[in-house]
Amino acid sequence: MTVIISKKDEKLSVFAKELTEWLSSIVFALIIVTVLFTYIFRIVGIRGESMEPNFHTGDRVIISGLFYEPKYGDVIVTTQPNDRNEPLIKRVIAVGGQTVMIDAQNGVVTVDGVALKEDYILDKTYVAGDITEPLFVPEGYVFVMGDNRIDSWDSRYDEIGLIDERYIMGKVYLRIWPFNDLKTFF
Repeated sequence: MTVIISKKDEKLSVFAKELTEWLSSIVFALIIVTVLFTYIFRIVGIRGESMEPNFHTGDRVIISGLFYEPKYGDVIVTTQPNDRNEPLIKRVIAVGGQTVMIDAQNGVVTVDGVALKEDYILDKTYVAGDITEPLFVPEGYVFVMGDNRIDSWDSRYDEIGLIDERYIMGKVYLRIWPFNDLKTFF
């Protein structure tokens, strides 16, 4: 018995094979993107003025917590529970084992007795908040502050306090929005 395949059937078979290849490629790409943005990178939106002049409401940043160990100057996103029930973006000022003091009269922050050179802040730190000084940061925690010290809800206040490193979602590596202000933070 001879089976005769028409040109129409042959074209349909080629189309079905090509469609299957395209669909499997799209599904594979979606799985890769999902894994990347779930476990390696995340896109986070900025809300509020606490990180001005460096970040503004509406900015979008890419963060990663993969193999991350906090250090001074890093901009991080934390999900530590707080009264506002929202993630916070802040700058690491001190890590476990360090001591923080704030001279609110002169607007100077010192870590382990050394005044920080903070050319990234909007204005000096004229508010010490609720902390009892000197504040020792235990291992596994970080002390964070916003770059806009006048309008930042951060580790200076009891409602936030020290950030448990287990709640750090990741470090900011790239601002992707607005496009005209792309910037890396390595």
